[in-house]
Amino acid sequence: MQDSKRVKNPRKQRKMVFNAPAHIRHKFMSAPLSSELRASRGTRTLPVRKGDTVRIERGDNKGFEGKVSRVDTRAYRIYLEGLTREKVDGTNIFLPIHPSKVQIRNLNLTDNWRKDILGRKKEIEKPEKEEKPKIKPTKKAEKALEKPKAEVKELEEERIEAPPAKEEALHEEKPSEVPQKVPSAKKAPARKTAAKRPAAKEAAKEEEVSIEEKVPVKKAAAKPKTAVKKTAVPKEAPAEKKAEKKPVSKPRAKRKASQENEGG
Repeated sequence: MQDSKRVKNPRKQRKMVFNAPAHIRHKFMSAPLSSELRASRGTRTLPVRKGDTVRIERGDNKGFEGKVSRVDTRAYRIYLEGLTREKVDGTNIFLPIHPSKVQIRNLNLTDNWRKDILGRKKEIEKPEKEEKPKIKPTKKAEKALEKPKAEVKELEEERIEAPPAKEEALHEEKPSEVPQKVPSAKKAPARKTAAKRPAAKEAAKEEEVSIEEKVPVKKAAAKPKTAVKKTAVPKEAPAEKKAEKKPVSKPRAKRKASQENEGG
């Protein structure tokens, strides 16, 4: 079975764990390193081996620290020296612990293969970020930067020299500014506008009078139209009278009898 193959079905995941080959089972026995080992060895996790010193991080025996006495890759459990329990018959047995619940505090480096693994992992570690060499600006860019710097220096020099010169200018300009203020000159246009307002009001009144004179003429012209409409209404009355006289006509037999009586 390949380690790179990934499945989401829980049934298949459990099957892959329990039927995994030895080289993959060895990876499943990994545990995190302490912060000191992580900094010195350049890796976060390593498979637990016999002789490593570990500390339990979770469970009922949290905080217990001891050496690994046995590693069971078939059941995915490790056993620590001193961590035992008593059975009913009085015998003591080691407690099994999953490697993901412990932290490696000290490594057993008697195996040369393990030293090689740590050496390869340290090489893979990302190097520190090197400072990028600063790019020298071109001649055009340097000239463009020099201009604003020269302008800033000129402004700073002016600010340093400006305060006494400004004070003298203010003292000299104050007496000349006072006589220039003429309040009468500002009020003159206001009087002109006031003189024009009554003329405008009179013109508006004349317009209103002329409009009122024209309006009654229009009303008088409109009256005969309404009178014509009223006279047109009684014309319908004779038509109704004619309609009433029609049913009064006598039958033909009666007319003949009446004519004979008149002739005799």
